[in-house]
Amino acid sequence: MIRTALFNWAFAKHTGGTFVFRIEDTDSARDTEESYNALLDSLRWLGLDWDEGPEVGGDFGPYRQSDRLPVYAEVAKRLRDGGFAYHCYCSSQELEERRELAKTEGRTPGYDGKCRELSHDQVEAYEDEGRDPVLRFRMPDRDIEWDDLVRGSITFGAEHVPDYVLVRANGDPLYTLVNPVDDALMRITHVLRGEDLLSSTPRQLALYEALAAIDVSDGTTPRFGHLPYVMGEGNRKLSKRDPESSLLMYRESGYLPEALLNYLALLGWSMGDDQEFFSKEQMAEVFTLERVNQNPARFDLKKCTAINGDWIRSLAPAELVERIIPFLVAAKLILPKPTSEQLSILELAAPLIQERMENLSQSVEMLAFMLQPAESFVVDEGDRGVIGPDAAPTLVAARAVLGELPRWQTDEIHEALRVTLVDGLGLKPKLAFTPLRVAITGRRISPPLFESMEILGRSACLARLDAAIGGG
Repeated sequence: MIRTALFNWAFAKHTGGTFVFRIEDTDSARDTEESYNALLDSLRWLGLDWDEGPEVGGDFGPYRQSDRLPVYAEVAKRLRDGGFAYHCYCSSQELEERRELAKTEGRTPGYDGKCRELSHDQVEAYEDEGRDPVLRFRMPDRDIEWDDLVRGSITFGAEHVPDYVLVRANGDPLYTLVNPVDDALMRITHVLRGEDLLSSTPRQLALYEALAAIDVSDGTTPRFGHLPYVMGEGNRKLSKRDPESSLLMYRESGYLPEALLNYLALLGWSMGDDQEFFSKEQMAEVFTLERVNQNPARFDLKKCTAINGDWIRSLAPAELVERIIPFLVAAKLILPKPTSEQLSILELAAPLIQERMENLSQSVEMLAFMLQPAESFVVDEGDRGVIGPDAAPTLVAARAVLGELPRWQTDEIHEALRVTLVDGLGLKPKLAFTPLRVAITGRRISPPLFESMEILGRSACLARLDAAIGGG
Protein backbone atom coordinates (compact mmCIF):
# COMPACT_ATOMS: atom_id res chain seq x y z
CA MET A 1 0.00 0.00 0.00
CA ILE A 2 2.80 2.45 0.88
CA ARG A 3 4.66 1.88 -2.39
CA THR A 4 1.43 2.45 -4.31
CA ALA A 5 0.77 5.67 -2.39
CA LEU A 6 4.33 6.82 -3.07
CA PHE A 7 4.06 6.24 -6.81
CA ASN A 8 0.73 8.09 -6.95
CA TRP A 9 2.19 10.94 -4.88
CA ALA A 10 5.24 11.23 -7.11
CA PHE A 11 3.14 11.09 -10.29
CA ALA A 12 0.81 13.83 -9.01
CA LYS A 13 3.71 16.05 -7.94
CA HIS A 14 5.61 15.54 -11.19
CA THR A 15 2.62 16.33 -13.40
CA GLY A 16 1.27 19.20 -11.29
CA GLY A 17 -1.79 17.14 -10.45
CA THR A 18 -3.76 16.54 -7.27
CA PHE A 19 -2.93 13.67 -4.93
CA VAL A 20 -6.25 12.44 -3.52
CA PHE A 21 -6.30 10.37 -0.35
CA ARG A 22 -9.52 8.40 0.04
CA ILE A 23 -10.33 6.06 2.93
CA GLU A 24 -11.86 2.71 1.97
CA ASP A 25 -13.67 1.68 5.15
CA THR A 26 -16.98 0.18 4.11
CA ASP A 27 -16.10 -3.17 5.69
CA SER A 28 -17.45 -2.56 9.19
CA ALA A 29 -16.09 -5.87 10.48
CA ARG A 30 -12.51 -4.96 9.61
CA ASP A 31 -12.31 -1.15 9.51
CA THR A 32 -12.22 0.64 12.86
CA GLU A 33 -11.55 4.12 14.12
CA GLU A 34 -8.21 2.83 15.34
CA SER A 35 -7.21 1.58 11.89
CA TYR A 36 -8.39 4.86 10.36
CA ASN A 37 -6.22 6.94 12.69
CA ALA A 38 -3.27 4.58 12.20
CA LEU A 39 -3.51 5.02 8.43
CA LEU A 40 -3.47 8.81 8.69
CA ASP A 41 -0.59 8.68 11.15
CA SER A 42 1.40 6.41 8.83
CA LEU A 43 1.12 8.73 5.84
CA ARG A 44 1.96 11.74 8.00
CA TRP A 45 5.05 9.98 9.37
CA LEU A 46 6.16 9.10 5.86
CA GLY A 47 5.66 12.67 4.68
CA LEU A 48 3.23 11.73 1.91
CA ASP A 49 1.11 14.87 2.13
CA TRP A 50 -2.20 14.75 0.30
CA ASP A 51 -3.89 17.59 -1.56
CA GLU A 52 -7.44 16.37 -0.99
CA GLY A 53 -8.74 14.02 1.65
CA PRO A 54 -9.39 13.62 5.39
CA GLU A 55 -8.39 16.61 7.53
CA VAL A 56 -7.43 18.56 4.40
CA GLY A 57 -10.82 18.68 2.73
CA GLY A 58 -11.57 19.37 -0.92
CA ASP A 59 -14.43 19.99 -3.33
CA PHE A 60 -15.57 16.37 -3.54
CA GLY A 61 -15.75 15.20 0.06
CA PRO A 62 -16.37 13.48 2.29
CA TYR A 63 -13.30 11.35 1.57
CA ARG A 64 -14.13 8.55 3.96
CA GLN A 65 -16.31 5.98 2.23
CA SER A 66 -18.24 5.10 5.38
CA ASP A 67 -19.55 8.69 5.29
CA ARG A 68 -20.78 8.26 1.71
CA LEU A 69 -23.15 5.29 2.06
CA PRO A 70 -26.27 7.24 0.96
CA VAL A 71 -24.43 8.18 -2.25
CA TYR A 72 -23.72 4.53 -3.06
CA ALA A 73 -27.28 3.48 -2.27
CA GLU A 74 -28.67 6.09 -4.67
CA VAL A 75 -26.25 5.13 -7.45
CA ALA A 76 -27.05 1.43 -6.97
CA LYS A 77 -30.78 2.18 -7.36
CA ARG A 78 -30.17 4.19 -10.51
CA LEU A 79 -28.05 1.41 -11.99
CA ARG A 80 -30.82 -1.10 -11.38
CA ASP A 81 -33.53 1.22 -12.69
CA GLY A 82 -31.44 1.83 -15.79
CA GLY A 83 -31.05 -1.88 -16.49
CA PHE A 84 -27.30 -1.93 -15.75
CA ALA A 85 -27.71 -4.07 -12.64
CA TYR A 86 -30.13 -6.70 -11.43
CA HIS A 87 -31.05 -8.62 -8.30
CA CYS A 88 -29.45 -12.05 -7.99
CA TYR A 89 -31.04 -14.58 -5.64
CA CYS A 90 -28.52 -17.42 -6.01
CA SER A 91 -27.30 -18.83 -2.72
CA SER A 92 -23.62 -19.32 -1.97
CA GLN A 93 -24.07 -23.08 -2.13
CA GLU A 94 -25.75 -22.89 -5.54
CA LEU A 95 -23.01 -20.66 -6.91
CA GLU A 96 -20.31 -23.02 -5.68
CA GLU A 97 -22.03 -26.07 -7.17
CA ARG A 98 -22.33 -24.37 -10.57
CA ARG A 99 -18.69 -23.25 -10.44
CA GLU A 100 -17.56 -26.81 -9.79
CA LEU A 101 -19.75 -28.08 -12.63
CA ALA A 102 -18.22 -25.52 -15.00
CA LYS A 103 -14.74 -26.72 -14.07
CA THR A 104 -15.75 -30.31 -14.62
CA GLU A 105 -17.16 -29.51 -18.06
CA GLY A 106 -14.12 -27.45 -19.03
CA ARG A 107 -15.99 -24.14 -19.03
CA THR A 108 -14.67 -20.87 -17.57
CA PRO A 109 -15.84 -20.74 -13.93
CA GLY A 110 -17.72 -17.61 -12.96
CA TYR A 111 -21.26 -16.38 -12.61
CA ASP A 112 -23.39 -17.95 -15.34
CA GLY A 113 -26.09 -15.24 -15.57
CA LYS A 114 -28.86 -17.39 -14.09
CA CYS A 115 -30.70 -14.40 -12.58
CA ARG A 116 -30.10 -11.99 -15.49
CA GLU A 117 -33.59 -12.28 -16.94
CA LEU A 118 -35.83 -13.50 -14.17
CA SER A 119 -39.56 -13.29 -14.69
CA HIS A 120 -41.86 -11.60 -12.20
CA ASP A 121 -43.07 -15.00 -11.01
CA GLN A 122 -39.51 -16.26 -10.48
CA VAL A 123 -38.65 -13.20 -8.41
CA GLU A 124 -41.78 -13.69 -6.29
CA ALA A 125 -40.92 -17.34 -5.75
CA TYR A 126 -37.43 -16.50 -4.54
CA GLU A 127 -38.72 -13.80 -2.23
CA ASP A 128 -41.37 -16.13 -0.84
CA GLU A 129 -38.48 -18.43 0.11
CA GLY A 130 -37.04 -15.58 2.15
CA ARG A 131 -34.02 -15.06 -0.10
CA ASP A 132 -32.34 -11.67 0.13
CA PRO A 133 -30.76 -10.75 -3.20
CA VAL A 134 -27.42 -9.19 -3.99
CA LEU A 135 -27.18 -6.51 -6.65
CA ARG A 136 -25.15 -7.75 -9.59
CA PHE A 137 -23.75 -5.65 -12.45
CA ARG A 138 -24.66 -6.65 -15.98
CA MET A 139 -21.39 -6.86 -17.92
CA PRO A 140 -21.61 -6.01 -21.63
CA ASP A 141 -21.29 -8.99 -23.98
CA ARG A 142 -18.04 -7.82 -25.55
CA ASP A 143 -14.32 -7.80 -24.87
CA ILE A 144 -12.91 -4.99 -22.73
CA GLU A 145 -9.76 -3.22 -23.90
CA TRP A 146 -7.66 -0.41 -22.47
CA ASP A 147 -4.21 1.12 -22.75
CA ASP A 148 -2.52 0.50 -19.43
CA LEU A 149 -0.09 3.23 -18.34
CA VAL A 150 2.47 0.60 -17.34
CA ARG A 151 1.63 -2.51 -19.36
CA GLY A 152 0.37 -1.10 -22.64
CA SER A 153 -2.57 -2.57 -24.52
CA ILE A 154 -4.61 -5.12 -22.53
CA THR A 155 -7.71 -7.06 -23.57
CA PHE A 156 -10.02 -9.19 -21.44
CA GLY A 157 -12.39 -11.51 -23.26
CA ALA A 158 -16.06 -11.25 -22.31
CA GLU A 159 -16.06 -14.87 -21.14
CA HIS A 160 -13.46 -14.00 -18.49
CA VAL A 161 -15.41 -11.11 -16.95
CA PRO A 162 -18.77 -12.39 -15.68
CA ASP A 163 -21.43 -10.29 -13.99
CA TYR A 164 -20.26 -9.30 -10.52
CA VAL A 165 -21.74 -8.19 -7.21
CA LEU A 166 -22.05 -4.49 -6.39
CA VAL A 167 -24.08 -4.66 -3.17
CA ARG A 168 -24.31 -7.47 -0.61
CA ALA A 169 -27.63 -8.96 0.41
CA ASN A 170 -27.50 -6.94 3.64
CA GLY A 171 -27.21 -3.71 1.67
CA ASP A 172 -23.49 -3.10 2.19
CA PRO A 173 -21.81 -1.74 -0.95
CA LEU A 174 -18.67 -3.50 -2.16
CA TYR A 175 -15.35 -2.15 -3.41
CA THR A 176 -16.50 -2.95 -6.94
CA LEU A 177 -19.18 -0.24 -6.62
CA VAL A 178 -17.80 2.38 -4.26
CA ASN A 179 -14.41 2.92 -5.89
CA PRO A 180 -15.68 3.55 -9.44
CA VAL A 181 -18.46 5.76 -8.07
CA ASP A 182 -15.97 7.82 -6.08
CA ASP A 183 -13.62 7.99 -9.07
CA ALA A 184 -16.45 9.37 -11.15
CA LEU A 185 -17.75 11.87 -8.60
CA MET A 186 -14.28 13.03 -7.54
CA ARG A 187 -13.15 13.39 -11.18
CA ILE A 188 -10.18 11.07 -10.81
CA THR A 189 -8.11 11.02 -14.00
CA HIS A 190 -5.27 8.59 -13.19
CA VAL A 191 -5.04 5.55 -10.92
CA LEU A 192 -1.81 3.71 -10.14
CA ARG A 193 -2.40 0.48 -8.24
CA GLY A 194 -1.07 -3.01 -7.71
CA GLU A 195 -1.05 -5.75 -10.34
CA ASP A 196 -3.32 -7.82 -8.10
CA LEU A 197 -6.18 -5.48 -9.07
CA LEU A 198 -5.62 -5.90 -12.80
CA SER A 199 -8.48 -8.39 -13.19
CA SER A 200 -10.96 -5.92 -11.65
CA THR A 201 -10.16 -3.20 -14.21
CA PRO A 202 -12.45 -4.44 -17.02
CA ARG A 203 -15.30 -4.50 -14.51
CA GLN A 204 -14.63 -0.92 -13.51
CA LEU A 205 -14.31 0.28 -17.10
CA ALA A 206 -17.73 -1.16 -17.89
CA LEU A 207 -19.19 0.43 -14.78
CA TYR A 208 -17.76 3.85 -15.72
CA GLU A 209 -19.70 3.62 -18.98
CA ALA A 210 -22.87 2.82 -17.07
CA LEU A 211 -22.29 5.69 -14.63
CA ALA A 212 -22.00 8.09 -17.56
CA ALA A 213 -25.23 6.71 -19.05
CA ILE A 214 -27.16 7.43 -15.84
CA ASP A 215 -25.52 10.87 -15.49
CA VAL A 216 -23.45 10.07 -12.42
CA SER A 217 -20.27 11.08 -14.24
CA ASP A 218 -19.32 13.38 -17.08
CA GLY A 219 -18.01 10.42 -19.06
CA THR A 220 -14.39 10.77 -18.01
CA THR A 221 -12.76 7.38 -17.54
CA PRO A 222 -9.61 7.24 -15.39
CA ARG A 223 -6.44 5.89 -16.94
CA PHE A 224 -5.00 2.91 -15.08
CA GLY A 225 -1.42 1.86 -14.47
CA HIS A 226 -0.78 -1.46 -12.74
CA LEU A 227 2.42 -1.66 -10.73
CA PRO A 228 4.50 -4.86 -10.54
CA TYR A 229 4.18 -7.30 -7.69
CA VAL A 230 6.60 -7.16 -4.79
CA MET A 231 7.93 -10.64 -4.07
CA GLY A 232 9.09 -11.96 -0.72
CA GLU A 233 10.97 -15.05 0.37
CA GLY A 234 10.53 -18.14 -1.77
CA ASN A 235 9.65 -16.03 -4.81
CA ARG A 236 6.09 -15.56 -3.65
CA LYS A 237 4.05 -12.39 -3.54
CA LEU A 238 4.65 -10.37 -0.39
CA SER A 239 1.48 -10.38 1.71
CA LYS A 240 0.15 -8.27 4.56
CA ARG A 241 0.97 -11.12 6.94
CA ASP A 242 4.70 -11.04 6.13
CA PRO A 243 6.82 -9.20 8.72
CA GLU A 244 8.46 -7.19 5.93
CA SER A 245 5.05 -5.66 5.19
CA SER A 246 4.61 -4.18 8.67
CA LEU A 247 5.23 -0.42 8.69
CA LEU A 248 5.01 -0.49 12.49
CA MET A 249 7.95 -2.90 12.61
CA TYR A 250 10.13 -0.46 10.68
CA ARG A 251 9.07 2.50 12.80
CA GLU A 252 9.75 0.67 16.05
CA SER A 253 13.10 -0.60 14.78
CA GLY A 254 14.25 2.87 13.86
CA TYR A 255 14.02 3.01 10.09
CA LEU A 256 13.82 6.53 8.72
CA PRO A 257 10.75 7.35 6.62
CA GLU A 258 13.04 8.86 3.99
CA ALA A 259 14.92 5.57 3.76
CA LEU A 260 11.79 3.43 3.48
CA LEU A 261 10.39 5.57 0.68
CA ASN A 262 13.78 5.57 -1.04
CA TYR A 263 13.90 1.77 -0.98
CA LEU A 264 10.25 1.28 -1.94
CA ALA A 265 10.78 3.54 -4.95
CA LEU A 266 13.40 1.10 -6.20
CA LEU A 267 10.87 -1.75 -6.19
CA GLY A 268 9.70 -1.44 -9.76
CA TRP A 269 11.03 2.00 -10.72
CA SER A 270 14.39 3.44 -11.67
CA MET A 271 15.80 6.90 -11.02
CA GLY A 272 18.26 6.35 -13.88
CA ASP A 273 22.07 6.45 -14.06
CA ASP A 274 22.21 3.67 -11.42
CA GLN A 275 21.30 6.21 -8.72
CA GLU A 276 19.87 4.45 -5.68
CA PHE A 277 20.05 7.15 -3.00
CA PHE A 278 17.48 9.93 -3.38
CA SER A 279 14.68 11.74 -1.58
CA LYS A 280 11.01 11.55 -2.47
CA GLU A 281 11.25 15.13 -3.76
CA GLN A 282 14.08 14.14 -6.11
CA MET A 283 12.00 11.17 -7.20
CA ALA A 284 9.01 13.41 -7.99
CA GLU A 285 11.16 15.70 -10.13
CA VAL A 286 11.92 12.95 -12.64
CA PHE A 287 9.09 10.48 -12.09
CA THR A 288 7.64 9.00 -15.26
CA LEU A 289 5.68 5.85 -15.81
CA GLU A 290 8.01 4.84 -18.63
CA ARG A 291 10.56 4.01 -15.94
CA VAL A 292 8.22 1.60 -14.14
CA ASN A 293 9.29 -1.99 -14.72
CA GLN A 294 6.62 -4.54 -15.58
CA ASN A 295 8.52 -7.39 -13.96
CA PRO A 296 8.02 -8.32 -10.29
CA ALA A 297 10.37 -6.70 -7.80
CA ARG A 298 11.95 -8.62 -4.93
CA PHE A 299 11.92 -7.16 -1.42
CA ASP A 300 15.42 -7.40 0.07
CA LEU A 301 15.48 -6.49 3.76
CA LYS A 302 19.29 -6.33 3.77
CA LYS A 303 19.29 -3.74 1.02
CA CYS A 304 16.52 -1.80 2.71
CA THR A 305 18.57 -1.78 5.91
CA ALA A 306 21.70 -0.70 4.05
CA ILE A 307 19.86 2.25 2.52
CA ASN A 308 18.56 3.13 5.98
CA GLY A 309 22.16 3.19 7.22
CA ASP A 310 23.09 5.51 4.37
CA TRP A 311 20.29 7.87 5.33
CA ILE A 312 21.36 7.84 8.98
CA ARG A 313 24.88 8.78 7.94
CA SER A 314 23.52 11.62 5.82
CA LEU A 315 21.88 13.31 8.81
CA ALA A 316 23.47 16.26 10.53
CA PRO A 317 24.51 15.16 14.06
CA ALA A 318 21.96 17.51 15.63
CA GLU A 319 19.18 15.94 13.57
CA LEU A 320 20.37 12.46 14.48
CA VAL A 321 20.07 13.42 18.14
CA GLU A 322 16.44 14.45 17.57
CA ARG A 323 15.69 11.18 15.81
CA ILE A 324 17.17 8.92 18.50
CA ILE A 325 15.69 10.72 21.52
CA PRO A 326 12.32 8.84 21.34
CA PHE A 327 14.15 5.50 21.44
CA LEU A 328 16.28 6.53 24.39
CA VAL A 329 13.22 7.84 26.22
CA ALA A 330 11.38 4.56 25.59
CA ALA A 331 14.37 2.69 27.05
CA LYS A 332 14.27 5.04 30.08
CA LEU A 333 17.84 6.17 29.49
CA ILE A 334 16.87 9.83 29.33
CA LEU A 335 13.92 11.93 30.41
CA PRO A 336 11.09 12.77 28.00
CA LYS A 337 12.46 16.29 28.16
CA PRO A 338 16.22 15.62 28.28
CA THR A 339 18.35 17.58 30.72
CA SER A 340 21.09 19.86 29.44
CA GLU A 341 23.65 17.29 30.61
CA GLN A 342 21.91 14.50 28.68
CA LEU A 343 21.68 16.64 25.57
CA SER A 344 25.36 17.51 25.84
CA ILE A 345 26.29 13.81 26.00
CA LEU A 346 24.10 13.05 22.99
CA GLU A 347 25.53 15.89 20.91
CA LEU A 348 29.06 14.67 21.59
CA ALA A 349 28.24 10.98 21.16
CA ALA A 350 26.09 11.18 18.03
CA PRO A 351 29.04 11.43 15.59
CA LEU A 352 30.66 8.42 17.29
CA ILE A 353 27.76 6.08 16.63
CA GLN A 354 26.50 7.52 13.35
CA GLU A 355 28.85 5.54 11.12
CA ARG A 356 28.03 2.30 12.94
CA MET A 357 24.23 2.44 12.91
CA GLU A 358 21.85 0.65 10.60
CA ASN A 359 18.73 1.75 12.45
CA LEU A 360 17.91 4.25 15.17
CA SER A 361 16.99 1.67 17.81
CA GLN A 362 20.65 0.59 17.92
CA SER A 363 21.40 3.88 19.65
CA VAL A 364 19.98 2.40 22.87
CA GLU A 365 22.59 -0.34 23.08
CA MET A 366 25.39 1.90 21.83
CA LEU A 367 24.75 4.77 24.25
CA ALA A 368 23.42 3.02 27.34
CA PHE A 369 26.84 2.98 29.05
CA MET A 370 27.10 6.76 28.71
CA LEU A 371 23.60 7.55 29.96
CA GLN A 372 23.07 5.04 32.75
CA PRO A 373 23.49 6.26 36.32
CA ALA A 374 26.53 4.80 38.10
CA GLU A 375 24.46 2.33 40.11
CA SER A 376 22.84 0.91 36.95
CA PHE A 377 26.02 0.27 35.01
CA VAL A 378 26.84 -3.42 34.60
CA VAL A 379 29.25 -5.35 32.43
CA ASP A 380 27.62 -7.62 29.88
CA GLU A 381 27.63 -11.15 31.26
CA GLY A 382 29.05 -12.59 28.06
CA ASP A 383 32.01 -10.20 28.17
CA ARG A 384 32.73 -10.33 31.90
CA GLY A 385 35.49 -12.89 31.42
CA VAL A 386 37.55 -10.28 29.53
CA ILE A 387 38.13 -8.39 32.79
CA GLY A 388 38.97 -11.47 34.87
CA PRO A 389 42.14 -11.97 36.96
CA ASP A 390 44.38 -12.14 33.88
CA ALA A 391 43.38 -8.59 32.96
CA ALA A 392 44.11 -7.14 36.39
CA PRO A 393 47.68 -5.92 35.61
CA THR A 394 46.43 -4.14 32.49
CA LEU A 395 43.55 -2.47 34.31
CA VAL A 396 45.71 -1.47 37.29
CA ALA A 397 48.32 0.12 35.00
CA ALA A 398 45.60 1.95 33.06
CA ARG A 399 44.00 3.17 36.30
CA ALA A 400 47.31 4.53 37.56
CA VAL A 401 48.17 6.52 34.44
CA LEU A 402 44.66 7.82 33.93
CA GLY A 403 44.46 9.00 37.52
CA GLU A 404 47.51 11.23 36.96
CA LEU A 405 46.57 12.49 33.49
CA PRO A 406 46.78 16.33 33.41
CA ARG A 407 44.10 16.85 30.74
CA TRP A 408 41.15 14.56 30.11
CA GLN A 409 41.00 14.73 26.32
CA THR A 410 40.79 12.03 23.66
CA ASP A 411 44.31 12.41 22.26
CA GLU A 412 45.94 12.57 25.70
CA ILE A 413 43.96 9.56 26.93
CA HIS A 414 44.93 7.53 23.88
CA GLU A 415 48.60 8.48 24.02
CA ALA A 416 48.97 7.85 27.76
CA LEU A 417 47.39 4.41 27.49
CA ARG A 418 49.41 3.50 24.41
CA VAL A 419 52.68 4.40 26.13
CA THR A 420 51.74 2.61 29.32
CA LEU A 421 50.08 -0.55 28.00
CA VAL A 422 51.52 -1.10 24.53
CA ASP A 423 55.04 0.29 24.98
CA GLY A 424 55.38 -0.23 28.74
CA LEU A 425 53.76 -3.65 29.17
CA GLY A 426 54.53 -4.82 25.65
CA LEU A 427 50.91 -5.70 24.91
CA LYS A 428 49.38 -5.80 21.48
CA PRO A 429 46.74 -3.05 21.12
CA LYS A 430 43.89 -5.58 21.09
CA LEU A 431 45.04 -7.19 24.34
CA ALA A 432 45.77 -3.79 25.85
CA PHE A 433 42.51 -2.04 25.06
CA THR A 434 39.86 -4.77 25.01
CA PRO A 435 39.79 -5.22 28.83
CA LEU A 436 39.74 -1.46 29.17
CA ARG A 437 36.83 -1.20 26.69
CA VAL A 438 34.81 -3.80 28.58
CA ALA A 439 35.52 -2.17 31.94
CA ILE A 440 34.47 1.27 30.68
CA THR A 441 31.60 0.47 28.29
CA GLY A 442 30.48 -2.93 29.58
CA ARG A 443 30.91 -4.59 26.17
CA ARG A 444 33.55 -5.76 23.71
CA ILE A 445 31.87 -3.75 20.96
CA SER A 446 31.24 -0.08 21.56
CA PRO A 447 31.64 3.37 20.05
CA PRO A 448 35.27 4.58 19.78
CA LEU A 449 36.81 4.01 23.19
CA PHE A 450 38.94 7.07 23.81
CA GLU A 451 36.33 9.53 22.53
CA SER A 452 33.75 7.77 24.73
CA MET A 453 36.04 8.09 27.77
CA GLU A 454 36.36 11.82 27.22
CA ILE A 455 32.57 12.16 27.08
CA LEU A 456 32.07 9.99 30.19
CA GLY A 457 34.54 12.03 32.18
CA ARG A 458 37.44 11.14 34.43
CA SER A 459 35.53 10.29 37.59
CA ALA A 460 33.09 7.88 35.91
CA CYS A 461 35.92 6.10 34.04
CA LEU A 462 38.08 5.73 37.15
CA ALA A 463 35.12 4.45 39.15
CA ARG A 464 34.42 1.77 36.54
CA LEU A 465 38.06 0.75 36.46
CA ASP A 466 38.09 0.49 40.25
CA ALA A 467 34.98 -1.70 40.12
CA ALA A 468 36.54 -3.95 37.47
CA ILE A 469 39.82 -4.24 39.38
CA GLY A 470 37.93 -5.06 42.55
CA GLY A 471 35.82 -7.66 40.74
CA GLY A 472 32.69 -5.57 41.09
